[in-house]
Amino acid sequence: MVLRGLDLVIQGKPVARERTAGLLELLRPLWQANEGITAVDLQAALTALDTNRSDDHRQMGGQILATSVRGRALRPRTLRQKAFVEAIERHDLTLAIGPAGTGKTFLATVQAVRLLQERRVERLVLTRPAVEAGERLGFLPGDLQQKVDPYLRPLYDALHTLLGRERTEALLEKGVIEVAPLAYMRGRTLESSLVILDEAQNTTPAQMRMALTRLGENSRMVVTGDITQIDLPAGQLSGLVEAEQVLQGVEGVAIIRFSDADVVRHPLVQRLVQAYARRDAQLGRRS
Repeated sequence: MVLRGLDLVIQGKPVARERTAGLLELLRPLWQANEGITAVDLQAALTALDTNRSDDHRQMGGQILATSVRGRALRPRTLRQKAFVEAIERHDLTLAIGPAGTGKTFLATVQAVRLLQERRVERLVLTRPAVEAGERLGFLPGDLQQKVDPYLRPLYDALHTLLGRERTEALLEKGVIEVAPLAYMRGRTLESSLVILDEAQNTTPAQMRMALTRLGENSRMVVTGDITQIDLPAGQLSGLVEAEQVLQGVEGVAIIRFSDADVVRHPLVQRLVQAYARRDAQLGRRS
């Protein structure tokens, strides 16, 4: 490719020229919006071209979900992220399973805030199990809420990005948004709510069943987790692993499986995920 003034000249064999032109067209929404184009964006566009899903990718390019408090447009970055967002719209229960950095928690929170702002739900309930990964709750300072807050920090961070700290705090005080450990969900019926169960790989089967049966009228739930990062005691079955098996094909349930190709954090994260996946395969671990 050669840039001549305002014209971009594509040189090479006809097939290569056609593919390059198609790639540029898929990336057009990003550069027209003055957004940086990352390796993830390039790979997603190439995958769409190679799998004859260019139309899906074009729709994704114009699919702005929200705007952050800093004015950044938030949109799906890969076709699986697009499928995840659409699954939340269409299903009462969505399971999102995949490695760290694929945007599971953040996109679920974006959709939750959208549904709240559009008055399609009345409140958001964000929860995750307080399973210890190396530290002990008893040794952390403060009362119970202060002890569990570190486990819930990723959910707070996503809310602050979308709503800002002050508005998030106001909605928390009013009870419109609730962020709490999974243990606080027992015995409740959550109506007109969007529930996000994060880090669900660290639930037991009993905890997962308890959480799923909290849904009340006009509610929906998003369950996210990474089954390669289970912190349960050795030999303990993960509730997410069981749910993935049990709920396959159940009406009203969508299961989205992310891969390392969907990692949208620092480029190194994708390579780290791939390296650990290869190691797990050598050791015969579940991936």
